[in-house]
Amino acid sequence: MRSVCVDWLLQNGWQEQVNGSGRRRMLGAHLCQLLRQAISAGALRPGERLPSTRDLMQGLGISRNTVMHAYEQLRMEGYLTSQVGSGTFVAQLTPEALLKAPVPLRGSRAPATLGVHGGRGGAVLSDRAQSILRQASAAELQWGAFMPGVPDVAEFPRAVYARILNRLWRHAQPEMLTYGTNGGAQALKVTLADYLRVARGVQCQPEQLLITEGVHQAIDLTVRALVNSGDAVWMEDPGYWGIANVLQMSANLDLVGRPLDAEGLTLDLQGRAPKLICVTPSHQYPMGTVMSLARRKALLAYARAQGAWIVEDDYDSEFRFSSRPIPAMQGLEDDAPVIYIGTFSKTLFPGLRVGYMVLPQALVAPMQRMHAELYRQGHVVTQLALAELIRDGQYAKHIRRMRVLYGRRREWLQSLIQRYLGPDFLCEPDSQAGLHLVLRLPRDVDDVELVQRLQTQGVLARPLSKYYRTCSVERGLLLGYAAIEEATMQSAFFVLLRVLKAMGVRT
Repeated sequence: MRSVCVDWLLQNGWQEQVNGSGRRRMLGAHLCQLLRQAISAGALRPGERLPSTRDLMQGLGISRNTVMHAYEQLRMEGYLTSQVGSGTFVAQLTPEALLKAPVPLRGSRAPATLGVHGGRGGAVLSDRAQSILRQASAAELQWGAFMPGVPDVAEFPRAVYARILNRLWRHAQPEMLTYGTNGGAQALKVTLADYLRVARGVQCQPEQLLITEGVHQAIDLTVRALVNSGDAVWMEDPGYWGIANVLQMSANLDLVGRPLDAEGLTLDLQGRAPKLICVTPSHQYPMGTVMSLARRKALLAYARAQGAWIVEDDYDSEFRFSSRPIPAMQGLEDDAPVIYIGTFSKTLFPGLRVGYMVLPQALVAPMQRMHAELYRQGHVVTQLALAELIRDGQYAKHIRRMRVLYGRRREWLQSLIQRYLGPDFLCEPDSQAGLHLVLRLPRDVDDVELVQRLQTQGVLARPLSKYYRTCSVERGLLLGYAAIEEATMQSAFFVLLRVLKAMGVRT
């Protein structure tokens, strides 16, 4: 009499496999697969005894070795257990049982309390973490009208880049696939140093370059290397919220927002001297002003006198549409006390997660070692591909093409604002750079509420008020234009007009 196990196997595909192939190895793999299915489906229950290897051999018409190998494989996987003299049994707890999470009771909710110190179900977060979450500005969606700071990733030369990557992977050496300790791939540092000297006026040698995973990591490393607990750090006010969050999370420091004037960040000659001064001199974020030469010189002199370091975030300076890019502050003086930071996120695509630092000679060795210890540098193949993209001229070609495209889209958004709202709504109307415009709003308009209403209509933007720390807050919207075709931009702009009208703004 045949067993239940043999009957199930014969009824669920065993015979088709035998007729389709006589190879023992394939039969053994198929037997394992069917036995797993029988156990998972409950046809063979936990604790149930399986046929002996001889009985299953005869019932299925295969060799005993095939059955023995299948049983041994399933024992190793945890489906079967065996007892000497008693036979082979289905395990009481199979692998599938461990993969099934309990189903929550209807109506129950997972606890989401923040900042609870003690007690069951509450998440215990630090004061700094809670502060960052309260100020968080990162939207769930990072693509669409009018998300600021996003390039048109659809225009990235993917075919060229893919060919480079494929060739590198075909000939990848072991040193390309392990941790790095030299601050990045040498080929990228050499080509990038040449590019920065010509395109941005940066004074540097390849050994001064440190490749990072974006600006945030560069800021975090700088703070860990140079700032002690309680030290003051200046940043522009309004300024980039991402840098503010990294600064707050990296150390127990005194973060001071310095107001802006027509020439850029203002100096406080009588107050407490900072350890770091974080600026975006070539295109202030988010307002778009350019720091004057006189203010740059004054800031350099102040930093030297106070023993402070300037962090120059040069995030999108390649995109100026009416003149050549503004030279970097780092290159104005020999041995300037400046840590220059750049990224490929705006010129290529954000998901690449490759940035770089140009370090003063005194900081090269310690910060390179710290970077290796803290972040376990890698992505060598990606860096080599970027080096080739720059060396072959493809990178400069892409930037030239994007400069024309973004300039045209900027003009179109400016024309929409001036036609339907008027020139008073344009902040820095003469600015000809970057990837976003600032739409100025009346002070009685809640720009945070406006952004929330726009999101319900499928339109993205960022509220200007969120970029302020201590200075008098202005209301407005950051409107990105780089990744939006003109027709889409116009449709989204009309949605903005309707929401503004509903909130009482005269249009």
